[in-house]
Amino acid sequence: MTPHYHAYLAPARATNQIWRLVLGVMLITGIYVAWMVGMGAVMWLAAGLAGFERQLARIGGGSDPWSLILLLSTFLGAWAGTAITLRVLHRRRLRSLFGRPPVVLRDFVLGVAMMAAIGGGLGLILAPFMPGLERATPPGVWLSFLPLALLGILIQTGAEELVFRGYIQGQLAARFRSPLVWLTVPTILFGLAHYAPEDSGANVWIVVAATGLFGLVASDLTARTGSLGLAWGLHFANNVLAILVISVTGGLDGLALLHLPAAAASDAVLRPLLLSDMALMALVWLGCRLWLRRR
Repeated sequence: MTPHYHAYLAPARATNQIWRLVLGVMLITGIYVAWMVGMGAVMWLAAGLAGFERQLARIGGGSDPWSLILLLSTFLGAWAGTAITLRVLHRRRLRSLFGRPPVVLRDFVLGVAMMAAIGGGLGLILAPFMPGLERATPPGVWLSFLPLALLGILIQTGAEELVFRGYIQGQLAARFRSPLVWLTVPTILFGLAHYAPEDSGANVWIVVAATGLFGLVASDLTARTGSLGLAWGLHFANNVLAILVISVTGGLDGLALLHLPAAAASDAVLRPLLLSDMALMALVWLGCRLWLRRR
């Protein structure tokens, strides 16, 4: 454990009991679900039952600009849930999960730059060779929704980093000395949180593995830097590329400039793309580790 991470964990040590963590995860989940139910109730009142069912199906797929924005806004419930849980169970403020603000900002920028340089660069080079990519969103529409979309992705990725790397990993690391515990458990939970066989088909476990690998990278970099900045920056840039630039998974493409049409997104086509994404994430992690050595 690095000195930076040791200092980052100091606020968690006074209330590091496992029962608090288990109850906290349940409370965060409950508040997140309640937030979504509240959003659903507002849509129901505004559009009626038939309109609510149609809108719910659209939001679930994020297949048009407003449904994607609404889907990303559901993650405000995780922010609220984490803040309330920290106050009630740990007598802490939400900002204590981020780390020192100057470090968070510096490392966030580093994460965005690393993902843009390595991930974005390779993605643009390989884009002409990807199967069946076509324009998805007119540039004018894309630009008009871009500020909201960036804010939505910032909220979504920040929520996941707060819950998995900030809260779950932090509480475990404050309780257990072994990295096998505080690296492995959040990684497995993060991967399983993206288990969606109805969307991923035969590739569902590859998606879980790819997501878990990202979670492991994010957990390691959080421990190396003592803040959520680097992991959040990588997560934000990765999702911007996957949601707003090139979407190949057949979902969340409501604001993608390019996408792989559903008719072309077979399991056989997606599998090598998912595996290459895992290899890319390993390269990004290596680049971050080499940069951190210079500091």
